Amino acid sequence: MRHEGWEVFGRQQETPVLCLDLDRFEANLQLMARTIATSGKQWRPHSKCHKSPEIARRQIDAGAIGVTCAKVSEAEIFAAAGVRDILIAHLPVGPARVQRISNLCKTADVITTCDHYAQAVPLSAACTQIGVICRVLVDINIGMNRTGITPGRDALELAQAIDKLPGLKLSGVMGYEGHAMPLMDDEAKSRLIRDSLALLSDSADQFRRSGLCGEIVSAGGTGSLSYAIQSPGITELQSGGGIFGDPFYTRMPGVSGYLPALTVLCTVVSRPSIDRAVLDAGRKAVTAELHSPVVKGFADAKVTMHSAEHIVLELGPESRNLRIGDQLELIAGYADFTTPLHDEFLCFRGNRLEAIWPITARGKLA
Repeated sequence: MRHEGWEVFGRQQETPVLCLDLDRFEANLQLMARTIATSGKQWRPHSKCHKSPEIARRQIDAGAIGVTCAKVSEAEIFAAAGVRDILIAHLPVGPARVQRISNLCKTADVITTCDHYAQAVPLSAACTQIGVICRVLVDINIGMNRTGITPGRDALELAQAIDKLPGLKLSGVMGYEGHAMPLMDDEAKSRLIRDSLALLSDSADQFRRSGLCGEIVSAGGTGSLSYAIQSPGITELQSGGGIFGDPFYTRMPGVSGYLPALTVLCTVVSRPSIDRAVLDAGRKAVTAELHSPVVKGFADAKVTMHSAEHIVLELGPESRNLRIGDQLELIAGYADFTTPLHDEFLCFRGNRLEAIWPITARGKLA
C-alpha cells in the first residue's frame, strides 16, 4: 500500500512538517482531563510538550486551572496570550530572570519555586520594589536528585524563612517523581511513586502544623499519572504529555488509552535497495532520544539509522512498494524533544487541514 501523503492547498505538502491529528489529540485531552477531575485534584499541565497558547487554551477549556512552564520566557508567552495562572517550575536565579518574574506578576498570577534562601531574597526585593506579590512553592527533593531541598527540617526552615519575606507568598510545595517513571515493573513503580509523593505531602503537612501555608502540593508526570492520582496529599498534577499519546509514555506501565496524535510527515527521497528507503527527516525534524520515531501505517518498516537530515528505514514485504516521492508519517517518539524543532502544528481532521497553530514559545530558553 502506497501512502500518497496529504495535499494542502491543492499540492503535495512540502516536508518535513509537524502534524497533529485533531481527533486523537482531542480524545487524549478529554481522557487526561476526565481522569484528573475524577480524582478530585486540579490540573496544571506542563506546556513544555507543546509550547502553544492555542493548546493551553484548549486544556483550560477542558478544566485545567492554568499551565506549568519550564522557563520564564515561556511564561511570558502564555501570559501575553491571556493565560492567568502560571507555575514556573524553575528556580529564580540571576538578576534578569528575577526582574522578569516580578514584572510578570503585574499581569499574571505567577508561582515560582525555591530550594534555597539565596533564591528567595532577590525575588523578594524585586517584587517589593514594584509592589507585586509572587507565590512561592518550596521545591522538595523526593528522589529525583536534581533540584529540591531535603524534606524535613531543612524544607521547614526554608519555608519559615520565605514566609517572612515581603513580596512573596508561601503557597506550598512541589516535587517530581520522575525517577520512578521509567520503571517497567508495575508493583515497584507504584511503590516508589507512593513513597516519593508521601515525602511531598508530609512536608506540606509539616508546614501546616507549623502555621505555614501548605495549600498547593504539586507533582505528577504523564508516565506516573495513574499512580499519582491515588496519592491523597497531592492537590494538583502537572501531567501534560498524554495529550500527544507519545510512544515514550504509552509503553510504560499504568499508561493506557492514549493514541499517538503527533507525527512528522516526510518524503521518501531515495530507494537504494529493495529493503531500504531514505527519508528527508532526520534529527533536526524528529528526535530519536528516549524513544525512536515509529513508522505509521507500515508495521514492517523500522528505523535503522537516524542522522542530521535523513532517516533510513529497513523495509519488510508490506512496505517495499514505497517509491521515491511517496510521503509517510513518523509518529514522534517523544513530543517534548520534537515539538521545539518546528515552528507550527499542521492540524488535520482526517486528511483535511483544519488549522495551523504556531509554536509560539519555541526557542524560549531563558
